[in-house]
Amino acid sequence: MFSFLKREKVNQEIVENVIGELKKIYKTKLLPLEEHYQFHDFHSPKLEDPDFDAKPMILLVGQYSTGKTTFIRYLLERDFPGIRIGPEPTTDRFIAVMHDEKEGIIPGNALVVDPNKQFRPLSKYGNAFLNRFQCSTVNSPVLEAISIVDTPGILSGEKQRIDRGYDFTGVLEWFAERVDRIILLFDAHKLDISDEFRRSIEALKGHDDKIRIILNKADMIDHQQLMRVYGALMWSLGKVLQTPEVARVYIGSFWDQPLRFDANRRLFEDEEQDLFRDLQSLPRNAALRKLNDLIKRARLAKVHAFIISELRKDMPSVFGKDSKKKDLIKNIGQVYDRIQREHSISPGDFPDTKKMQEVLQHQDFSKFHSLKPHLLEVVDTMLARDIARLMEMIPHEEVSLVSESIVKVIYCGKVNNCQ
Repeated sequence: MFSFLKREKVNQEIVENVIGELKKIYKTKLLPLEEHYQFHDFHSPKLEDPDFDAKPMILLVGQYSTGKTTFIRYLLERDFPGIRIGPEPTTDRFIAVMHDEKEGIIPGNALVVDPNKQFRPLSKYGNAFLNRFQCSTVNSPVLEAISIVDTPGILSGEKQRIDRGYDFTGVLEWFAERVDRIILLFDAHKLDISDEFRRSIEALKGHDDKIRIILNKADMIDHQQLMRVYGALMWSLGKVLQTPEVARVYIGSFWDQPLRFDANRRLFEDEEQDLFRDLQSLPRNAALRKLNDLIKRARLAKVHAFIISELRKDMPSVFGKDSKKKDLIKNIGQVYDRIQREHSISPGDFPDTKKMQEVLQHQDFSKFHSLKPHLLEVVDTMLARDIARLMEMIPHEEVSLVSESIVKVIYCGKVNNCQ
C-alpha cells in the first residue's frame, strides 16, 4: 500500500513539473506571438496560471429534463448546494461543481474576480451571464480529482424563443476549449434536436475528441424500442455533427432508482463501467491534454499571424483604406487560399471564415503588423523541441491513486461486482 502511494507521489510530482514547464514555455515563446498579432481579440483570451493548474473538468450539455443534474448527483452520491431537479427546465444557470471542505455557493461576479480560479475571462459576457453563473463547493472525494460543469437545460419548441440575454453558445465555446470531457445527454423518450441544441452542438465543433454521448433513461423502454431509439439517435447525430464517425455513445440510466425494464441490466452495467473508466483516465491524462491543447493553440496562433500580416501587406498606404478593408473581409477565403499555397498549411488549421469576418469588421487594419519570422521560428522550435521533451516526461503508468478513488466512489457502490 505504502509503495503504491509513494509511486503516485512521484508521478504527481512529475505532472506538476510538466505543468510548470508548460507555463514557462507559453509565457516566453507563444505569448509574444499572440500579443504581437492581437490573437486574444480574435480567438481566445490570454492563458493565466489557473488555466494550467485547474483540475480536469467535465462539461454536461443537453436539453432540459435529460438528467444532467441527476447525473452529477449520481456521480457524487449526494446532493450539492443549489441542486434543483424536475421535469421542467430547472437549471437555468451554469453551475461549476468543485471541491472545497467548506460547502456553499459562490456567485458568478465573485468567481470571475478570484485570481485562483480559471473563470476570469468569463467576465466579458456581462452581468446577464454572471447572474446565471455560480460555483457549488462540495466536500466530495470525487471532486478532489475532477470538477463538473452543469449547463442550463437547452430549450425546445416554443421555449426556444426565450432570450437568455447573453451569448449562450459563446459561453459553451469558452468552456469547450478548456474542459477535458464534454458529455452530451439525450433522453431515450425525446431524441428531437431543437434549433438551440443544434447550435450548441455546432459550438462544440473542433473538440470532437472530447465529446462523449449518453443515451439516458434507457431502462424506461424495452429492448426492441431501445434498438430503434439508438439507431434514430445515431442518424440524428450524424446529420448534426457531419462526421463519418460519431462519438462514443453510452447507454444506461444514470440515477439511483430501480430499473423499470431490467432485460438490459448487464448492458447497462457494462456501459456504466466503460464510462467511469473513461472519467477515471482524466486526472491521469490531464497534463497530456494541456499539452495537446497548447499545440492546437500554437498552430492556430501561427496561422493567425500569417492572416494578419497578409491583410496588412494588402492595405494601401494612403488612399482607399476603407474600401480595401471591405474587399479583403468579403474575400477572406481567397486570402486563406493564398496563405495555404504559400506556406503549405492544412485547410483545417484556418479559423472559421464567418467568425473571422465578423471580428475583422471592428479592427483597424493599419495597426496590424507585418510578418516577423523570428517570432514564428521561436514557436516552431517550441513545438519541435520543448513540447517533445515534455511529452517524454509524462508518466505512462495506467494506474493512479487519484483516478482509482473516482472509480471506487462512483462505480463500486453501484454495481455489485467489485472485488
